[in-house]
Amino acid sequence: MRHKLLELTAVKARSMFENSELSSHQLVSYYLDRVARIDQAGPRLNSVLEINPDALIIADAMDRERGSGRVRSPLHGMPILIKDNINTADKLRTSAGSLALADNFAPYDASIISRIRDAGLVILGKTNMTEFANYMSSRMKNGYSSRGGQVLHAYNEGGEVWGSSTGSAVAVAANLCLFSIGTETNGSILGPSNKNSTVGIKPTQGLVSRHGIIPICTALDTAGPMARTVSDCAALMNVIVGEDLNDPATWGHSRNIPADYTDFLQKDGLQGLRIGVNRAYYDQLTGQEIDLIEQACEVLADQGAFLVQDTNLDKFRCDEPILLYEFQKCLNYYLSTVNTKCRSLADIIKFYMDHPVEGLKYGMDILLDAQLKASGNCHDPQYLSGRLEAIQVSRQEGLDRVFEENSLDLLACPGSADFAPVSGYPGINLPVGYDAGNNPFGLTFVGRPYAEPVLIKAAYAYEQVSQMRKLPPLEETS
Repeated sequence: MRHKLLELTAVKARSMFENSELSSHQLVSYYLDRVARIDQAGPRLNSVLEINPDALIIADAMDRERGSGRVRSPLHGMPILIKDNINTADKLRTSAGSLALADNFAPYDASIISRIRDAGLVILGKTNMTEFANYMSSRMKNGYSSRGGQVLHAYNEGGEVWGSSTGSAVAVAANLCLFSIGTETNGSILGPSNKNSTVGIKPTQGLVSRHGIIPICTALDTAGPMARTVSDCAALMNVIVGEDLNDPATWGHSRNIPADYTDFLQKDGLQGLRIGVNRAYYDQLTGQEIDLIEQACEVLADQGAFLVQDTNLDKFRCDEPILLYEFQKCLNYYLSTVNTKCRSLADIIKFYMDHPVEGLKYGMDILLDAQLKASGNCHDPQYLSGRLEAIQVSRQEGLDRVFEENSLDLLACPGSADFAPVSGYPGINLPVGYDAGNNPFGLTFVGRPYAEPVLIKAAYAYEQVSQMRKLPPLEETS
């Protein structure tokens, strides 16, 4: 049974459920066993921060429902791991990896979690993450949190896990779950997927509610699916998208949501697409990474895509005042909705000052700047001009210009693409290979708003032909 479940997909799991070859209880047990042997012992990846003590109980309930003829969704009974900055109103904490919030048993589910529960998925636990989504210290190491310690790379012990959704990416890569949820402000779904040989979708901003997620910046934050295959990400998109009264960013998007994202899993999905190739930051890549991207481009062309050259767009980082000014206000509001001892950013800073050994391995200069240098109000000229400039540079002068001037369907970027999260436009990252040191590398497709169907078509068609993902060389792979 163990061998059959390794690299399991949602489609295969559903078939096994329907044919009584597998139960949700058995699948949850399989992943719990792997968490024990691989994540918490053996290679000790440290990607899982906390296990849901009710996971097996919920799995049993889903099995009973299936046995009585009730199947909530195609993902009924399937286990999922959740990033630790997303509220779950259960026996799991929501701490953003911080000891300061280790007492936060959220009193309400994030809206995305309500959708996940309604679809019958089993919340297996919470994933470790870069503390406060890497908005705590300029010296913070990717994948480190004071509550959970350091997440390790599944393919290369000294490899760079990148971004803040590190635990979500590593857990998926190591077959500790079927899929996971990550969050992104400035690259933390696409980046970890790129570095850990997983597929990640950063949705168009507003397709997925942020209500109940510990925030950084309303202007940029979103959540999205992470999995081993494009098809599993598409299936999870069906569950998590939708309007939410609690998040105005989601209002009015329903007409842009297809009935089923899996309808776009088409093997000929690349045929006729005009795809721009962005080589603007090749000077930041290794020769091996460039070779992997050029090989991927050959596959795209072979599968019928028309590659448009000279569609270069430099990386664009969000102007710091946007994050700095929004963080204090957004975090303080979030803390007012939960029951923690820390009721404000100021309280969190005081906690760290009282617990420097446990909590300040890498310092907290960003938290201090957000508290002391930003007013916490969003009428400051620096904030307003920064936010408007980000929209102009990343959209009108950036992606919109490149798409319009070249009549593009998609833009293909090596690694991850910062202007996707900054613009609010969608992106998908998927594996294209590994270098000589066994470090994974990926390709990001970026699209116009609501282009998720086109992203899924292109990524799926490439994935089916290339089959580039491989198992990590862990001590336990059975």
